[in-house]
Amino acid sequence: MSLSQTDVLSDYRLGYRSRQASLTGRKEVLTGKAKFGIFGDGKEVAQLAMARATQPGDFRSGYYRDQTWALATGLVTLEQFFAQLYAHADVTAEPHSAGRQMNAHFASRSLNTDGTWRDLTQQYNSSADGSPTASQMPRLVGLAQASKLYRDIPALADLDQFSRNGNEIAFGTIGNASCAEGLFWEAINAIGVLQIPAVMSIWDDGYGISVPNHYQVTKSNISEVLKGFQRTDQDAGFEIFRVHGWDYPGLYKAYQEAAKLAREAHVPSIIHVIEMTQPQGHSTSGSHERYKSPERLAWEAENDCLLRMRQWIIREGMAGEEEMDAWEKEDRKSVRKIKNTAWDTYLAPIQQEQAELSNLLKEVQQQLSLEGVNEVLRKLTALSVPSRGELMEIAHEALVAMPQHHPVREVLLTWKKNQEAANADRYNTYLYSHSTEAAKEVEAVPAAYSESSPIMSGFEVLNKCFDLIFERDARAVAFGEDVGYLGDVNQGFKDLQAKYTESRIFDTGIREATIAGQAIGLALRGLRPIAEIQYLDYFIYAIQTLSDDLACLQYRTRGGQKAPAIIRTRGHRLEGIWHAGSPMGMIIHALRGMHVLVPRNMTQAAGFYNTLFKGDEPAVVVEVLNGYRLKEKCPDNLSEFCLPLGVPEILREGDDVTIVTYGACCRIAMAAAEQLSELGIEVEVIDVQSLLPFDRHHRIVESLKKTSRILFLDEDVPGGATAFMMQEVLEKQGGYYYLDSEPVTLTSQPHRPAYGSDGDYFSKPQVEHVFKEVYELMNEAEPDRFPELF
Repeated sequence: MSLSQTDVLSDYRLGYRSRQASLTGRKEVLTGKAKFGIFGDGKEVAQLAMARATQPGDFRSGYYRDQTWALATGLVTLEQFFAQLYAHADVTAEPHSAGRQMNAHFASRSLNTDGTWRDLTQQYNSSADGSPTASQMPRLVGLAQASKLYRDIPALADLDQFSRNGNEIAFGTIGNASCAEGLFWEAINAIGVLQIPAVMSIWDDGYGISVPNHYQVTKSNISEVLKGFQRTDQDAGFEIFRVHGWDYPGLYKAYQEAAKLAREAHVPSIIHVIEMTQPQGHSTSGSHERYKSPERLAWEAENDCLLRMRQWIIREGMAGEEEMDAWEKEDRKSVRKIKNTAWDTYLAPIQQEQAELSNLLKEVQQQLSLEGVNEVLRKLTALSVPSRGELMEIAHEALVAMPQHHPVREVLLTWKKNQEAANADRYNTYLYSHSTEAAKEVEAVPAAYSESSPIMSGFEVLNKCFDLIFERDARAVAFGEDVGYLGDVNQGFKDLQAKYTESRIFDTGIREATIAGQAIGLALRGLRPIAEIQYLDYFIYAIQTLSDDLACLQYRTRGGQKAPAIIRTRGHRLEGIWHAGSPMGMIIHALRGMHVLVPRNMTQAAGFYNTLFKGDEPAVVVEVLNGYRLKEKCPDNLSEFCLPLGVPEILREGDDVTIVTYGACCRIAMAAAEQLSELGIEVEVIDVQSLLPFDRHHRIVESLKKTSRILFLDEDVPGGATAFMMQEVLEKQGGYYYLDSEPVTLTSQPHRPAYGSDGDYFSKPQVEHVFKEVYELMNEAEPDRFPELF
């Protein structure tokens, strides 16, 4: 592909408009119309070249400097750009996040309004941006690998709304300073190993906020450090380009070459774009004059990419200075007009709500003539640029100032409640799927058993379950450390790589963050990954990626994207500081937006996997580490068996005390209940089965109504998941009203579990500990019947 003079001039004008949007956006923040601004000024020319290499179906995984690329591909319009700056909470005005993310955070809409997939091959795609630096890198691995899988797995050929024979490129972008992050190195290494079609751009302006390159990377030059990744005739690797950020023809050539290699041969490239500038500094939070020398500032002014491109255009005779002056004047005027339109569009509905509230308060005054209402009316009238939060504050103050049970008060209260409902939709929706495929909509199918149901080890149940899933769903892929050839360390995938090929079940390096990222990227492109994090201890490496990217994905795109990735791991009861933890409180609080499932055995785990594959949401499944060799009866309908999410199971009925637990502690609770029964204490044992969602139908409070006493049991630290469960039951379900005794939590000690059998005994709840806590509850209630034992 070659560029015409028209193409060059069109690119320059678009880059110039993008620059004006940056300059204008900063002013909007400084005048108070917007809260914060971060822009792509200084990066325009390289992004114009990158856009020329991008085709429909390609994906971007970038960061908050890529506005020119987004404008050039049509992913964002200038009006939408300003709507996001103002946090316009209307998805039609701001389709990337409906005002939920800061400006320059882009996300194409991959889904229709009903949550079904669009044809991603017919649009330019951007995975949803995040602010944590380098957080875009893990998902880039999966976005690029998806093309390889679509090319290598014949059974995926019919999924042509996601890929056309794997010809799509995943474009990554990152700033030079963020290349110091571990996520960058982990992802680059993974891409090099996998040899997948990624084109990685490094925007290098010499700084990371105020910190220059010599503090960021060895040799102050990231492409020098990356030389070991350069491919050779003997070894696979990356093609590495180094090009100046103001060199339009050089950039165009580099991106065309890199894109051709990636698209046709699946060879990854790194494009190190040097001598970039950042004319306004890092963001509206500070000025770069504070940390850049006068000499550096002068150099940046002389080497501004748009200025250098303008000079090149004039030198090549494509346009004259007067002609370009006229175009720039026209473009400045155009951007200002678009900005004004975006502001008026954002403000108009809020002003309408302000007028409605004002009319209501005036009606109140006509009937009641209260000074307190007069004061809030004056406050309301003084708001020249109202916010919805301020309107709620004023309505609240007015209601407090008014007498109870007056008809006009009820009208105002109704208005306030309607506004609260509308704002809940604007700001509090789409944490989970709204589609008909949402996991909670999957119909439960009970396990069916017969006299001929086989008894087998837990890992064999899982192995059979995964075999059936992979047989019926070509989208299923599984990967992780030791998952492929070995079949995972606990044999859940034993012999399945040989049956389903290495393209579908494969090993990875020890790199938990990008294992999670692979799952996100693959799921964003229509595949159904099961990513294994070998142990819960290692889960912490991945939790930032899962929390900042996957868990909040549907929320921060307001239902525009989904990634139904399954993260499989194991933990709970084993001996030792590591491979024995149960940090469930940390997980459930970091991963709101994902389902967190805690099956007590492998049959229950299989039921959850079946349910998740019928749904369209991400989840973590935590298997019980010491349960793989325990014997279980395998259901006859293992392929159809679906366990509902958020539905506890009563394992043992009783009238005296309710024990609420999950996972490995179910066996502990059941053993204690049997011992207590011998003393006349009948315990009801409830397995919650899933922590997110938790007891959707409030079954636990029904047990509490019967027993009036409750114990929450697990192996997390004090204040962890037991505190979460207690709040759910006592506060949200209203269980407090049915208590006759103080609620009790029984957890592990606040430290890591010590090594060895005695270390385990004195670190974690044991049968006799449960016995003691329950007995003491009954001793308090009926001391004559249950005298002190301890």
